[in-house]
Amino acid sequence: MSVVSRWLLFLVALWIQSAGIVLVVKSFLGTSPISSLPYVMSETFPFTFGETTFVVNMVFLLGQMLILKKKFPKVQLLQAPMTMIFAAFIDLCMQAFGNITPDVYWQKLIILLLGASMVSLGVALQGIADVLKLPGEGLVYTISDTYHLDFGKVKIANDGILVTLAICLSYLELGSVEGVREGTLISVFITGIIARFFLRHLSRWEEGRRVLRIG
Repeated sequence: MSVVSRWLLFLVALWIQSAGIVLVVKSFLGTSPISSLPYVMSETFPFTFGETTFVVNMVFLLGQMLILKKKFPKVQLLQAPMTMIFAAFIDLCMQAFGNITPDVYWQKLIILLLGASMVSLGVALQGIADVLKLPGEGLVYTISDTYHLDFGKVKIANDGILVTLAICLSYLELGSVEGVREGTLISVFITGIIARFFLRHLSRWEEGRRVLRIG
């Protein structure tokens, strides 16, 4: 795969992931853990879901810079404009899917599973593109590599902190818990599994790097 092809694949992956995130929200069964705080912020403050997603991710990017200091790769500054595009995709999808209002539980569950699958596909395609990480994932990798901690445990801790902050903010500002429900837990359990499935079936190794499996 050429560099241009990898970047195009990365942008497609961002679009698919953003659509998945919005579908999970539209299921009304909760949000994915990493989107829980931005979603509650969008419900609490006069900002869109995309805008709050951008703000939270810029905090993640700042965290990477503070940890790595002079070792921070300059190319990773591209996380900022890519997150801006990602945030715009989220707001576009929120408008496009505005009429999705499932009434019964099985409809909500189907939309949740579809959304989680799209998030997983987006994550897998970003891994295949292998050009950049979004700030949330980048911060987890940075903490894991710098302090020699297990990636999975850091990921769980990071998601737990975000969900806890979302619950606290929601309860304090809205008087109830919004955006965190059983769908949040379902997303935690199935996203990684489905992403690994997509990685295994959509990619192959070529000269030490993943490439998109075509045909």
